[in-house]
Amino acid sequence: MSSPSNGTSRAVASGTQIDETDDLIERLRELARTERLLVALDFDGTLAPEVDVPSHARALPEARRALFDLLKLDSTRVALISGRAMESLEQVSDLPDDVLLVGSHGVEIRLDSPTRLTLDTQELAQVDVLSGVLEDVADKVDDVWIETKPAGFALHTRLASEEGSRQAHLMALAETQSEIEGLTVREGKNVLEFSIRSTTKGEALLHLKEYTKATAVLYAGDDVTDEDAFAVLRSGDFGLKSGAGKTIAEFRVSDEAEVAQVLALLAQFRAEACTPAP
Repeated sequence: MSSPSNGTSRAVASGTQIDETDDLIERLRELARTERLLVALDFDGTLAPEVDVPSHARALPEARRALFDLLKLDSTRVALISGRAMESLEQVSDLPDDVLLVGSHGVEIRLDSPTRLTLDTQELAQVDVLSGVLEDVADKVDDVWIETKPAGFALHTRLASEEGSRQAHLMALAETQSEIEGLTVREGKNVLEFSIRSTTKGEALLHLKEYTKATAVLYAGDDVTDEDAFAVLRSGDFGLKSGAGKTIAEFRVSDEAEVAQVLALLAQFRAEACTPAP
């Protein structure tokens, strides 16, 4: 994929309608004609608006309709790649079993069979230590809470004050680094994630591309962790950034509603491309 070298993407939508003259349209048409298409998406901030209580998040109805339209098409696979734990992702996404799911930034993967994750004795011990450290931090700062993940934890500070969030992040970073070597730390929107296993959304996307034998990929995301996925896209693939922030994605839209519009257009173009000529 050819991405702007200055870290900025082409803004392709504003308001409520995508401009039909935009070059995004032509690129979507090209993508729709690929032999085997993989549509891979982040969830929070991409399909679903950000909410204070993670379990309350739901994809916009327009986005769900577009996903179901894509799922009906031949040689087309849909996947979600999220930082959420798999159990949480399954709950909030509420999609059919043929949607491929990646949780915990790639630690958990549900393909066309049940999710499997096994931690060895050393890893389990590290998780116990990490749990104690982060619970201590959360107890010291108001409105900070811990989300349990299979190979680590997320420290949420969305509800905390700016100063409380800063203190929680500093304490968590200092104390975890002193207790556990080789810990993977990811900073997202009002969250700091700690994992004893190192995986990225980019690695997960490459795994899905190989598994589905996709000839082209659309990936859409909104957070800094999605940049790892944009980085592995190649010529013929399509990167879509939702919202503000520096990105290497080729295209940008302003919010989840416009992501849904892009997906609806892709479903329309893909259906046309898959329809045999009379």
